[in-house]
Amino acid sequence: MISGNPKLISLETYQSILELSDRQGLEASYEKAKHQWIISDSESWLVRVSLPWNMSPNEAGILSETDDFHLALVMIRAGIAVTGYFHNGEMLDHKVFRAYMVRQKQGKSQIKYLKTKGKSRAGSRLRLGESEQFFEEINQRLQQYEENYAITTWGISCGKTLWPYFFGSETPTPFSKNAENMISIPFHVQHPDFETLQAIHKKLNGIHLTLSEKGQEVFGQTDKLDVGKTEDDDNW
Repeated sequence: MISGNPKLISLETYQSILELSDRQGLEASYEKAKHQWIISDSESWLVRVSLPWNMSPNEAGILSETDDFHLALVMIRAGIAVTGYFHNGEMLDHKVFRAYMVRQKQGKSQIKYLKTKGKSRAGSRLRLGESEQFFEEINQRLQQYEENYAITTWGISCGKTLWPYFFGSETPTPFSKNAENMISIPFHVQHPDFETLQAIHKKLNGIHLTLSEKGQEVFGQTDKLDVGKTEDDDNW
């Protein structure tokens, strides 16, 4: 069981958690795929810390800033997407993409519709064509990032139903589904636009704590030392 939502904490609180973990003799490990520091006992995890994407942990969990950090983000929902490129925390490029992919009245994306109803009607063919162009344009932008910058990390938020179209586009993605430098954005993204891009980038530079119920018993008092903000699912 998980106790509450991820909470924004300070670097000092994170260091206090590491020290308490060491004193308790708990197991600690780094999960690269999610960029998280995990603290466990012999039975299950107690603490999951989502680390700042511009920092890396050593074997003890101590963080150090990554030099010359190039970050590219892409967030995709049906009919709207945003990409952004950041160098050492500064946004140097962004673009919002839109497409006519949602059927009127039903509010269902064209891709989901095609799975059940086919693509015989003119409106469906139009939406399908825009859908294909939508993903091609996104990947063209990402390819530009790959060609022009030494991307350190790719961050992605994309519903699983859209993955085949994103990764199967005529213009390919510059990274594979299993690329070591690709991380799924760990925060809810509802409407990927410029404001969301800014907000998500800010959150990715923070330290976010999630405790299991058992972890709350062990680390709850340490957690209260921080005046962090609880991270709710914002309607971005």
